[in-house]
Amino acid sequence: MIAQALVAAQEAIQRAGEVVLSYYSSRYEIQSKGVDNPVTTADLAANRVLHDTLMQAFPAAGWLSEESADDATRLQRDYVWIIDPIDGTKEFIQGIDEFVIVVAFVVGEQVEVAVTYNPVRRELFHACRGQGAFCNDQPIRVSSTAHLPGALVLASRSETNRGEWERFRDLLTIKPLGSVAYKLAQVAQGKCDLTFSLVPKNEWDICAGTLLVTEAGGQVTDLQGQPFRFNQPDPLRAGLIATNGHLHTPILHLTRPGTV
Repeated sequence: MIAQALVAAQEAIQRAGEVVLSYYSSRYEIQSKGVDNPVTTADLAANRVLHDTLMQAFPAAGWLSEESADDATRLQRDYVWIIDPIDGTKEFIQGIDEFVIVVAFVVGEQVEVAVTYNPVRRELFHACRGQGAFCNDQPIRVSSTAHLPGALVLASRSETNRGEWERFRDLLTIKPLGSVAYKLAQVAQGKCDLTFSLVPKNEWDICAGTLLVTEAGGQVTDLQGQPFRFNQPDPLRAGLIATNGHLHTPILHLTRPGTV
């Protein structure tokens, strides 16, 4: 089943990628789902492609997507697709190539298959539990940085612009980047040492990236250092920390309230 899920996820995500690219730097409608939370016709079109392809392959699966109404029957399913048609919609709108499409296959609250795709850069990340992590079929590995001072952390661009990362500048090297899922893929690839968020994130933001990082040798937990369980009744998580593993304990201490 896992091999079949990977094939379906890669097929679906590349189909969705072509749809997203057809809108990129072109004409599309933008609507608002709330404060600082846009959605475009590209998001919705990609969601339809993903849903049709993945559910045809696994008709008994549950479904959780940022762009679909939540159906609580997913909680009774043996396995569920958790997807984000475009993670980094604000970057997509701005013409910044730091957005990705995200597909995760969850069995028993654990991610078993993860696929993340940046259609502009043609970067296709994938991982299956226990089989390592890959970018364009080449093995990837987290960085070997062992000391926190100067470590490269990917930060939310909007949070950086609001000054929310200033308190970490004396210790960490901070690089703004868009999509949360893309940040996690970059940690897995060793392009940075860590990323973290102290604000809530949804399962579809972090689900696939969690497996990419851990299969690449890193570590991902919540803000209390506990592993994530997915396909929960409320998909919103308080925050996350993703590191190369060496830096996980130090960053857990650093991000405790009142530490910095």
